[in-house]
Amino acid sequence: MAAARYKMISIPEAQATVLQHTPVLESETVPLSAALGRVLAETVTARDNLPPFPASIMDGYAVVSSDGPGEYPVVGDAHAGCSTENLSLSPGHVAYITTGAPVPPGADAVVKVEDTQPAAAAAAGGDAGSQQRRVVICKAVPAGKDIRQVGSDIEAGAVVLQAGERVGVAEVGILATVGAASLPVHRRPRLAVLSTGDEVVAPETENLGPGQIRDCNRAMLLAAAAGAGADAIDLGIARDVEGHLEGCLDKAIAAGVDVLVTSGAVSMGDRDLLKPLLERKGSVHFGRVLMKPGKPLTFATLSLPGSSRQLLVFGLPGNPVSSFVCFNLVVVPALRKMSGWAQPQLRRMQVVLTSPLKLDPERPEYHRVVLGYGRLPPACGAAAGQLGWFATSTGNQISSRLLSARSANALLELPRAEGVLEAGSTVSALLIDDLGFMPQAETDVPATEGFFA
Repeated sequence: MAAARYKMISIPEAQATVLQHTPVLESETVPLSAALGRVLAETVTARDNLPPFPASIMDGYAVVSSDGPGEYPVVGDAHAGCSTENLSLSPGHVAYITTGAPVPPGADAVVKVEDTQPAAAAAAGGDAGSQQRRVVICKAVPAGKDIRQVGSDIEAGAVVLQAGERVGVAEVGILATVGAASLPVHRRPRLAVLSTGDEVVAPETENLGPGQIRDCNRAMLLAAAAGAGADAIDLGIARDVEGHLEGCLDKAIAAGVDVLVTSGAVSMGDRDLLKPLLERKGSVHFGRVLMKPGKPLTFATLSLPGSSRQLLVFGLPGNPVSSFVCFNLVVVPALRKMSGWAQPQLRRMQVVLTSPLKLDPERPEYHRVVLGYGRLPPACGAAAGQLGWFATSTGNQISSRLLSARSANALLELPRAEGVLEAGSTVSALLIDDLGFMPQAETDVPATEGFFA
């Protein structure tokens, strides 16, 4: 089927189609050390109370709160990690206690060490063997003061993490706290990357021959797949020969991957062989998308012999920027869904343009930008000087210029329209990278005025 015969669909329709055909992968059990970034397949509950005993919040003295201020004998010490079974307080007595230590039976409050002072008799010196330690409690405290009660942080049986939650750094700590040394998570997608084209040569090629270019797409897509949480394998370069391309597809199937991502061979030339091959082997769900860049974007599914699962195939355009944009828009959400994300779509936010952008009257454009937060520059017109999120274009957006993706952390969703979007306009942006790496504002934003006000 010629590429021109494929129905032109919108990116939202393409994204919905991809997610409709994308399964959530089965679970596997991993050790806690391998849980970071994974999505829980089951809910995790606490098997113990935290803390499992009344614990001191401060270094100080365990007291009977009704005793009030005064001078008292110190009958013992309570240290973190030690039992207090043999240390019991009665009225008129106190015990030295460290942060995190069990509160001795009979005590109902802790007076922090800053609100005490050594007793005069003890401070005067003398025969240490004949003197009992004493301390002056300088401040009255209510019952329960500076004590973490049993289960006050986490109660036994409480849900600490839900199925479908992604495990971050704090979540690793929570899992360790409740003793989840191993846990069920959704399996990582297995993805293969294949470049196509007789003109494409390995990046390590020192001297290019006539008509040759170094293969940047494969390295970039392998990195993008790893960044999206997939286990990626490299299938190399397929030549513009039908049998060789089919052999590479067979290698992907034999490798047991869940996803195959190709670049090139999806346009309308006589050597663009991928679409006909996918038509013979499976079902092509779309072959043209109304977008700039990336119109030839193709998505297909192939049934696998002896298996109930399907191989998802994404045919990305050969132009590097087109591959970059299409991977973020359609492949990343699919990988997220496979990995168990409940909401796999790219996150969207509203930002202000810092320069005018020409619109395309034929196709919506996904313009590469760097987002920042701070005072809007003078070019933003009436909004200048206000605090907000702004977008700075990466420059010339031609689909072969991979420098337009350099440092980009978002794609502006520019509508199909005539004319120009002026600086200061508010537009929608899709996040494609961690905002923690965005450029620092030229001038500091006071915390009282900024994002966390």
